[in-house]
Amino acid sequence: MNQEVFAALSDALQQGEEVALVTIVSSTGSTPQRVGAKMLVFADGRTVGTIGGGCYENDAFWKAREAITNRRPLTVAFELNDDFAQETGLVCGGQMEVFIEPVEPSPAVYVFGAGHVGYFVAKMAHDVGFRVHVVDDREKFANSERFGDGIDVMVDHIPTWIEGHRLPPTAYAVIVTRGHTHDLDALRALTANPLRYLGLIGSKAKIKRIYDALLEEGVTPEALRAVHAPVGLDIGAITPQEIAISILAELIAVKHGKITDPSVAAVSMRWEGALGKQALGKQQ
Repeated sequence: MNQEVFAALSDALQQGEEVALVTIVSSTGSTPQRVGAKMLVFADGRTVGTIGGGCYENDAFWKAREAITNRRPLTVAFELNDDFAQETGLVCGGQMEVFIEPVEPSPAVYVFGAGHVGYFVAKMAHDVGFRVHVVDDREKFANSERFGDGIDVMVDHIPTWIEGHRLPPTAYAVIVTRGHTHDLDALRALTANPLRYLGLIGSKAKIKRIYDALLEEGVTPEALRAVHAPVGLDIGAITPQEIAISILAELIAVKHGKITDPSVAAVSMRWEGALGKQALGKQQ
């Protein structure tokens, strides 16, 4: 049975799916499954394997789905009492402890723009374990020889590429194109997709102009509150390398749950007033 679980886990990681692995780590008395039994739970509710069935497996299932969302492991203890025995028909009277471990593939980061900042973001992100994809319409900048092995480089019109590729909700997207119009087009296309991280480079004045344009087009204030803009942590970065470090630091912070809600991050504080006024105006 565990062989089936491991095969499903391998397939899930290859396909970029988030799952949680539930394992019996200790048991005493009479239990329906032995230590080491495993169940794999997918974000959409599918399961592979079993830890014994019954109400306690159902409880573990829901805790596993929470673990996928929260991206934090947990240990849960179960008392297999008479109620469980009556429900399942099994003779049980023991205790069992399970470890629930969320497992996710190496996160994918999409870098839109292959200029100097985009180059260093892609290289650094690859070095720390992200699966990196770079998109730019300039072959002079977007080519495999420049970025090296392990980084997927596409030469295409950025909005067209985005419209033809649905990014998974676990993806990270960084907009670092060569100009205001390209940034606007990329952000317009990306706000339609739920993403784990969406960052936009630029000065506060440029970002305000982009936000104003998108709000006029009907993009919701909620969608823009989810954008990290200006992109990266404020470390006083000036050079392309320093800016890339600030962006990568923010990606890592999101990856490890140090920034859990973009709407509560610095973005919200910078733009809450303007977005709130815009939303109020639309309601009047």
